[in-house]
Amino acid sequence: MILAVSSIVIISLFFFVTKKKDKQQYKSTPTPSLDFPKAWKPILIQNVTFYNALNTQQKELFEFKIQEFLLNCEIIGVDTTVEEIDKVLIAASAVIPIFNFPNWHYPNLSEIILYPNSFNHDFETTGPDRMILGMVGNGYLEGKMILSRHALRLGFQNESDKKNTAIHEFVHLIDKLDGNVDGIPEVLLEKQYTIPWIDLMNKKMDEIYDETSDINPYGGTNRAEFFSVVSEYFFERPKLLAKKHPQLYDLLEHMFQQDMEDKNLHFKKIDISRNDPCYCNSGRKYKKCCGTN
Repeated sequence: MILAVSSIVIISLFFFVTKKKDKQQYKSTPTPSLDFPKAWKPILIQNVTFYNALNTQQKELFEFKIQEFLLNCEIIGVDTTVEEIDKVLIAASAVIPIFNFPNWHYPNLSEIILYPNSFNHDFETTGPDRMILGMVGNGYLEGKMILSRHALRLGFQNESDKKNTAIHEFVHLIDKLDGNVDGIPEVLLEKQYTIPWIDLMNKKMDEIYDETSDINPYGGTNRAEFFSVVSEYFFERPKLLAKKHPQLYDLLEHMFQQDMEDKNLHFKKIDISRNDPCYCNSGRKYKKCCGTN
């Protein structure tokens, strides 16, 4: 039995079709004017392996994009309190897939609703059939995303399961920008790659059906879910994906413009002790420097 880890309420709507990835210009959005909060950096270091693999300049850009995202998207808790770690991890999930696209924003997202755990199709957090961990909304939920806080945090705690619910949902948003949630992200994929991508999706989904694949079985649900599932795999276990599915890795690398094999994402997240040297290289102990906040 395949458990639903993501759901899209599909109602036909007209969407503004954005230009290709190298020409994306969206409406004017607020940009950060303050320094990156001290309290947020340890959250990134201790939870986001992708961030730790970046050089100093790239880390500064990642931090800027985190702030920019949070200035333009409201996060609301339902039956739960939105903590700083939740804000930072949600923003990191948004930034990771589009990190190499300098002008990228999510024009189809304005609000994220955070539930404490899984929920059902009636958006109930208690009772039966609560198998949904993330959802991108349409219709009256247009512009909103719903996430389970438990799934959000687990996606960054477990480094070996090839799963990250929040990244999964942001990939759905990217897919949705051309007006169709179909696993063929026109904003990332040039026309000459469309047929090879469709053929490869069909082949890999057949392998899932035949139970000869290590790809999450939920990826066999449809092409949209396949794209999001293998994107999770790409960002969570890139070296393994490149080894087991080289063609798939190459096409995803082309789409996201990221060589994830080159990021050395095999190392563990970094734990910061209060008596360790501060990560900001001040020469002081963490507890007397950035750990004072």
